[in-house]
Amino acid sequence: MSFSKTGLLAVSLAALFASGCSTSRFSPMDQQPAPLQAAPSGKVTANQLPPPASPGTADPSKFPTAPQGTLNPQVAALPADGTAPAGAPDLTASSVAGVWKASVSGQSCQVATPQTKFGSGYRAGPLHCPAPIDGIKSWNVAGKQLTLYDANGGTLARLYSSGGEKFDGQTSNGLPISLTRG
Repeated sequence: MSFSKTGLLAVSLAALFASGCSTSRFSPMDQQPAPLQAAPSGKVTANQLPPPASPGTADPSKFPTAPQGTLNPQVAALPADGTAPAGAPDLTASSVAGVWKASVSGQSCQVATPQTKFGSGYRAGPLHCPAPIDGIKSWNVAGKQLTLYDANGGTLARLYSSGGEKFDGQTSNGLPISLTRG
């Protein structure tokens, strides 16, 4: 039994036409959906809003008290002159490359530090980070120090290895920052 291409095409189109006519999606729209029940509404009132408070006039008793002591006792203190803490190991680009969990003033995010050359260092990518480290564009190591840079090459943070897979330091505006291997 040999079928010609034209005959096969004609039979296929007839079957397709017949199956399309038997569907209900082309039926007339004489059936309306059931109406929805009305939602209860509350009583609307009109009142005058109080005037906005001027800056500095808020009642300080309505704010929680600030925590005493250091905010994050896990962050190592850096020497005031910017030198490396005693015992900090020398760093290499391969020891820093990877994905890190960053913590800045109690807020966390991730920072990717691939070994892709960028300017005088390597490209960096912050992932949902708070300011100021949301602007990290590159990083580099020099001796014992890891430095994070912004798009203009300005220093955002300086960190030192505090053992194992952890770096501690400060941002350029003095906030504590730590990186742990993530």
